[in-house]
Amino acid sequence: MDVTLAQILEIKHAHITISGSKSESNRLLLLQALFPNITIENLSDSDDTILMKKALESAENHIDIRHSGTAMRFLTAYFSAQPNKEVLLTGSNRMKERPIGILVDALREMGAKIEYIENKGFPPLKIKGKRLTKNKISVPAHTSSQYVSALILIASQLENGLEISLEGKITSQPYIEMTLALLSQIGIESIFNQNCIAIPKTSFQKNSQVKIIIESDWSSASYFYSVVALSRIGTAITLSSFKQNSLQADSVLVDIYSNFGVETIFNNDASITIRKSKNLEPPAQNINLTNSPDIAQTIAVTCFGLGIGCNLSGLHTLKIKETNRLSALKNEIEKLGGKVEITNDSLSLEPNHSILKPISVATYQDHRMAMAFAPLALKTKLKIENAEVVSKSYPKFWKDLQSIGFEVLIAEK
Repeated sequence: MDVTLAQILEIKHAHITISGSKSESNRLLLLQALFPNITIENLSDSDDTILMKKALESAENHIDIRHSGTAMRFLTAYFSAQPNKEVLLTGSNRMKERPIGILVDALREMGAKIEYIENKGFPPLKIKGKRLTKNKISVPAHTSSQYVSALILIASQLENGLEISLEGKITSQPYIEMTLALLSQIGIESIFNQNCIAIPKTSFQKNSQVKIIIESDWSSASYFYSVVALSRIGTAITLSSFKQNSLQADSVLVDIYSNFGVETIFNNDASITIRKSKNLEPPAQNINLTNSPDIAQTIAVTCFGLGIGCNLSGLHTLKIKETNRLSALKNEIEKLGGKVEITNDSLSLEPNHSILKPISVATYQDHRMAMAFAPLALKTKLKIENAEVVSKSYPKFWKDLQSIGFEVLIAEK
């Protein structure tokens, strides 16, 4: 379906409930599969989490996780360590272009039996689960933190535990720390010392009852930060429920968007109110997003809408996401009249004080492209192509935009 957004001038103050963090949800679902007496509340309602849950509960030998990169990485590790379990793990055409060789090499070094069905280094994978006994491995840490998190999640169930040496500069380290923190919440301790992670075989008792309430998703909140930044002074939106000391790397939004005049108020009921407190004319923003690359699209589009430049770095992982997000951002911002330069790991946007219209934004089967560009309806009418892609992480996105005053016209294809 396509969505047309009429240009709007004013945002209504509304209270929006955002479901649980997709990152926390998918990690906890895997831990729950290993330790069934974990109870999870506020699970994400995203497609990725639904696919993860379905795959873990499936008795089938053919598992299709479609576009979910997190599920592909986590399930590769999980099924490798399930003795006598044999699966063919596959996904969409784009998933078959996303590398997984670093994780497969590490699991094979531990004793896993994994075969590539089509192209070496890429899904689909044929996995024959077995006992993994080797407890010391080295893993390149510069490509994706999800490879490391996948190994951490199964480590406590291995008969000898696991010690992981991380080679090179660590990408998205807060996501590794999130995984370790979730282990700690269910009673599994670990040691993270510089470039070494050690997880002993767990003493966690399978009959121990643990309840975890998942914090709402900061990545999903980012689009409302953009809305407020592009709005008039006094505009406010309330979102629930978020923690001031969050495990999620994308909570850095609080600091980044303060540069755009957006104030974050943490309320007593665990909600936050984000408010445009002042108009600023900041210089070009120089932001390193190595730890939080998922908000790069939102920040780039916000800067474009505000007419300011930005230099975003630490974006090397964006090339292997649902699309090449660097190229996609360049293409779509330039269609709107902006000027963008990209490198292997960065994006530079020049200041621009006009937006071409009317415009149709391509989404490249990428949920974040659709949601990042939507706030520009505060500046111009625009159409979002294949807008259903938002269901990957935020199924209620268009409905929630309507609740704050956006005029959303949905056209089924």
